[in-house]
Amino acid sequence: MNGAEAVATAFAAAGMPAIFGVPGGGSSLDLIAAAKARGIPFHLARTESGAGIMALTLAELSHRPVGVLVTRGPGVSNAANGIADASLERAPVVLVADGFGKAEARFATHQLFDQAAMMAPVTRTQCRSQDLPAGAAAAQALAAALSEPRGPSYVELSGEDARADAPPPPAWTAPRLNPPDASRVAEARHQLAGARRPAIIAGLEATAPGRTEAVRALAEALGCPVLVTYKAKGVVPDAHPLFGGVFTGGEAEAPVLREADLILLMGADPIEFIPQTWRFDAPIVDLANAVRAQEYRAPALRLTGAWEEAVTALTSGASRSDWNEAGIARHRETWLAALENGRSGNRGISPSAIVRLTQAACREVGADPRVAVDAGAHMFPATTFWQAERPGDLLISNGLATMGHALPAAIGAAIHDPARGAVALTGDGGLLMALGELATAAAMGLRLVVVVFNDATLSLIDIKKGGRDLPSRSLDWPEADFAQVMRGFGGQAWRAFSEEEFSEALRAALASGGPALVDARCDPSSYGRQIQALRG
Repeated sequence: MNGAEAVATAFAAAGMPAIFGVPGGGSSLDLIAAAKARGIPFHLARTESGAGIMALTLAELSHRPVGVLVTRGPGVSNAANGIADASLERAPVVLVADGFGKAEARFATHQLFDQAAMMAPVTRTQCRSQDLPAGAAAAQALAAALSEPRGPSYVELSGEDARADAPPPPAWTAPRLNPPDASRVAEARHQLAGARRPAIIAGLEATAPGRTEAVRALAEALGCPVLVTYKAKGVVPDAHPLFGGVFTGGEAEAPVLREADLILLMGADPIEFIPQTWRFDAPIVDLANAVRAQEYRAPALRLTGAWEEAVTALTSGASRSDWNEAGIARHRETWLAALENGRSGNRGISPSAIVRLTQAACREVGADPRVAVDAGAHMFPATTFWQAERPGDLLISNGLATMGHALPAAIGAAIHDPARGAVALTGDGGLLMALGELATAAAMGLRLVVVVFNDATLSLIDIKKGGRDLPSRSLDWPEADFAQVMRGFGGQAWRAFSEEEFSEALRAALASGGPALVDARCDPSSYGRQIQALRG
């Protein structure tokens, strides 16, 4: 086989479901053809960053490594945001970039820079076909991407090496986690037995197969509140009587945790928390895939590895806590009230109303889409009021918190599960950063609805400006007509300026069955109060 075939063979052995990207010359086309021959489809994105976000979303939902393919030079530099996103979301993505062969590198300067060095801060390993056989490079990159903490890796494949003879890749063995040490599990059982008001914070690692059930079983055995991070929405459903709210590390959810005498961090990566000091005095038992590089507070006890096995052991000996569902419900209702945006008015539709009306319309027509949320002020009502039932019901960039995430993430989700499809909840600023991917969604004919919170402002940054005297138009722009843009790409679109118009447009968008957009005039006036209540 040749080098491209060796790389594709390694990808197929690891169960890679797809490759996303923007190809160039060199090795790109050889790899696309080799992947097709091995049953791995290629999806053409409009931007390299968007391709990375589509890939990380599919990796999160499938729990398998996903490929990203770019050309050399600007292809690599444009991919940096999407790969950084995958790094801080702990998503196993393999970036394959075209490179310079040894002969070409002796005289080339055009588009030449140290691509591996550029990607080193956001990838787990950097492998080049110039340094080792292409198949071995791919296998090494896959192993690094799937080792804890998971994240992207980099493979550089020159056109020369893609077409040259190459040995087959080494046999594939996926990295495995060992169970936590038995003595530490026994100590955790002792700690839990001495607690009367334990509380659980479930994070992104809790979304893995088997873990959600383990977390729910322990919570129900204890009768204790469970808070979830943004990434873990749905690990315990919002409608569950033990659901305690969303944990960010802020003030809105703090009252319930101040009552706790033991906090169980279950797969909650500190990268998911806002950069504020830890607010709680209760001792921490940290269950994690691996030792954290950074901690907000040292735990009293740490269990690392396949921690769902420890949770099963904790559940078997658990006794009922002193919490009751009525008390948990009061905390939950207080949290929801603090984050309410209020009623819609003359300036536009309330952000929380946009979220609630979107989910209500989905339920009315029997749709069950995953929802992808962008970074920006609208993320606070979206993550609060969108009701999740299962892991992956809500998708968000939490570690990097990059704008431009929602639309490509929704594309990745719709590809993963075409029947469910997806809804992208995005601010106008975030959509402007990913606008080309509207063309991707339209060309693919995906079951996808984009809902734009259009307030013609960088609302979250506007809140932070304080008393600074900034130049005109530093934080806002003329209002864009996104519906017209979507129609230009071949999708269907509507504009809405009231709750009634929005509900009607959304029902029509969902009924269309294809790519559609609803441009909602949003009233940003309540964001400042909401963020103050959330973060303190």
